Formats: sequence, C-alpha cells, structure tokens
Amino acid sequence: MSFLDKPVPGRLLLDDTVPLTAVIEASQNLQSHTVCGISLPLPPKKLIGNMDREFIAERQKGLQAYLDTITQHPLLSSSLTVKKFLDPNNYSANYTEIALQQVSMFFRSDPKWEVLEPLRDMGWRIRKKYFLIKNKEQPKERYLLSWVDLGPDKFLTDKDLQSAMKLLTGLSTPYLCPLLFSSTSESSALLIRPFSERGSLRDHICKVKPRESYLKKYCNPKKSQGLELEHIKLYGRQILEGLKLLHDSGMFFGHLHTSNVIVDDGVCRLTDVENGMLGVPSALRPSFTQLRKINTTESIDVFCFGHLLYEMTYGRPPDSVPVDHFPAVPYSAVVSVLQSILSTEACKGGMPAVSALIRTPCVLLFQPRSPDFRGCRQLKEALKAAKESLEKRLQEEQRLLHQHRRLTRAQSHHGSEEERKRRKILARKKSRQSTYENEEDVSVRNNNNSGRSLPSPEQTAHRSPLHQFRPPSLEKCFCSFFSWHSEPLPVALTKT
Repeated sequence: MSFLDKPVPGRLLLDDTVPLTAVIEASQNLQSHTVCGISLPLPPKKLIGNMDREFIAERQKGLQAYLDTITQHPLLSSSLTVKKFLDPNNYSANYTEIALQQVSMFFRSDPKWEVLEPLRDMGWRIRKKYFLIKNKEQPKERYLLSWVDLGPDKFLTDKDLQSAMKLLTGLSTPYLCPLLFSSTSESSALLIRPFSERGSLRDHICKVKPRESYLKKYCNPKKSQGLELEHIKLYGRQILEGLKLLHDSGMFFGHLHTSNVIVDDGVCRLTDVENGMLGVPSALRPSFTQLRKINTTESIDVFCFGHLLYEMTYGRPPDSVPVDHFPAVPYSAVVSVLQSILSTEACKGGMPAVSALIRTPCVLLFQPRSPDFRGCRQLKEALKAAKESLEKRLQEEQRLLHQHRRLTRAQSHHGSEEERKRRKILARKKSRQSTYENEEDVSVRNNNNSGRSLPSPEQTAHRSPLHQFRPPSLEKCFCSFFSWHSEPLPVALTKT
C-alpha cells in the first residue's frame, strides 16, 4: 500500500493505479551467489571477479536502474507479473480463477448465454477479465462479457449501484456504447455489451488487431500515427458530446482514454462508463493526482480528453504532463485546444469546461440526439453524494502528497552541501562571538575587582548589536520544523 493509504476495516479495496517503486537496499552472499531480491538477466554477469565488492555495487546499481525503468513504464508497471513480483502480499490471488467462478455461477442461472473463448490479457486491468460469448437465441451475434472487481472509489450503496446500472442498461444514445446486461454483488460486477470486431480508437491509432494482448499491441507499436484533421474534429466532437450527456445526467466517468472509445462506422462511443460507479480508479489517476487544480470529476474528464486528443494528433500519449512544447503539426486549432488543457498554465489555473470545448473551432458542429435519463430523485442524490466522496478522497490524497513533497524538499535542502557549509560558517561566527564575549566578561570582572567603575551607558551604547542579541541555533529551528511530521517516510518497497 502507499504511505498515503490508511487501513480500513473490512474488505481491503486496493487501488491498482498507485505506482510501485522498488529500492535495492543491500546485497548478501548466499551459497556463492549475490542475492538482491530479484533474479533478472540484466545487468550482465561475469565469471571472474563476480564477488568483488566494486562489481557487486556496480551490479546493484544496474539492477536498480532496471527496476526503475520497469516501474516508470505506464504499461509494464501495471502488469500483474510486475505487481506480483514487487508486492506479493497484495497480488497473490488468482483473478482469472475468481472470474471464471463468478461467470460460471451466472451461466447456471441464465443458460441462454454460452462462452466461446476467454480473451486473455485483452485489457490492462488486473482485476478485470473478458470473455467472448454468444446468445443461443442469436448464434451469429458476438458479445463481450467482462467481470470486474469493485474498487476503492465505490461509494454507492449496493441498492443504489444496482439502480444506477439498471439506468445505464436502459440508455439509448449514439455516443455511449450500449450496456445490454449488468449484475452486481458485494465484491464484483458482471457486464455484457456488444463486441466490436473493429476494436477501439487506440487500435485504430496503433494499427493493431483488437484481440491481441495489450502489451503486444501498445507497449511498442511500430505503425502508430496520428489521425487526419477531419477525423480528429469529428471524433473529438462526438466524445465531448458523450461526456456532456453524462455530466448533464449527474453521472461521473473519469475513465476516458483511447482504449475506452469504440469506433464503429465513423461514430465514437464511450464504453466502460460504469467504472466510476463501480469504484474502479482511473488509468490516469497517477497523473492528475499530482495536480491539485484537477480535483472534480468534470475536470478529470477534461484532463483525460486532453490526453486522448494528444494521442489522436500525434499517434502516442504524452510522455508527461504538463506539456509546454508541442511537436509541429499542421493543425493549429488542435494545438490551441491542447494548450488549454495540458500546458503548465492550464494545469495550475484549472481545466476548461466541456461546454466551452464544444464551442471551439476544433470540432465539427452538428445537433446530437438527447438521451432520455429517467432516474429517480433518490438515485440522483446518491450519485451526487458518491461523486463528492470520490472527489474528497482525491483531494485528501493530493493534500498529503503536497505535504510530503514540501517535507522532502526541506529535508533535501537541509542536507545539501551548500546548506552544510552555511551552517559551518554560522557556527564559526557564533564561536568567535562567544569567545569575544567571554573575554570581555573576564575583563569587566577584573576591572570590578580592581575597584574600577562599570562602563557608562554612553560607552555601552557604542557596542555592536551582536553583543546584545544572540540568534537562536539554526539546528533548533530545523528540529522544530520537522518535529510535526510523525509518520516515517517510505523506504524500501512502497507505492508512491
């Protein structure tokens, strides 16, 4: 767990989007082998001199760099293999077996469905599994069944969650992928929707086959490229319209990215819109957690749209955010929209509204069909309360992260070479000042003992102010500054 997380009673809902870090603290000699907690072929070994202290230190440094590369990669770091290796206590369960058990129980209660094949590693989520199924009454049609474990942002009661899922199942709108069936329990949800053979928007950008493993498709795509301006404008408008429909209905999404957009016959449809209500954390949560102005569900969706627009334009997601230097493209209108969302000024000042983005010249203008949201008042209030709870958890984590950063910077400054030199100079000045004052006190006592009179007020007034004021110890100031932080900083293996 992250050092920001606090244990809660009952079932532990892990946030799989929290990135892991691994620190090699030491090595040891065990049966003529160097053990650093991992067994990887990199960095290279050698037969002679492999027990030298310098070689072990160099190899440990190389292994640390290799681990850092893995944990900082957005796809590799979220894979089950890496999670299980670095955090075996929290990732020891067999999620595929759990999903199969849940799906088997469902098919026993509704025998009209039949599993055709499991779609292994189709998505990046560890606690979400996919199956290709068919309806025996419509044997030629193919459907996608997904099983997902509930996440830490699930704030709806079981009753309200079932009502919200029923509302989604009954929606009919061109910009949301239809949800045909949903079933929720205390720990998971099972969902059925149409299967798109043409794949997601990311599949179109990367030019890959939809059914392949996501690591093979997206880890290092060789043919990916940005879309034409006509498609960027059309798809961007349709996606924004889908977001606006959700916001107007009081629902919250937070999971917008190119893999959650299905493209079919020139129409973009948002999929997995139920993730927010199921409590599943956003794939981009590690990015917007660093930015305190992105603290509402609406601003999260706009931030995610900026990521998506960048990927549609350049054929790849941005390396990091904020982005202040955009590669040259012939679409100046698109770059202006990207700057309004992903630039440093935008991230510090706040995200534009969806309605404002729809009015930009970057998108085509047409009148969409309005959906019919007929949710009861009680459900709308429950959705509003759940959205506020989600935002509160995000804001609290952002506050704690901000405090941790300030403390880390202060500690780094206190331990810097420049600061140590400054403290030494002050200590020498203080020592010389104390020596001078002691000599003066001795001189005064000697004069008093010899019968001489004390110095006059006029003589005292000409003395240096340093004789009258002694500054407090700098070390005491720093001790007072750090004394408020009672929790230890993360070391060794933590989620940050």
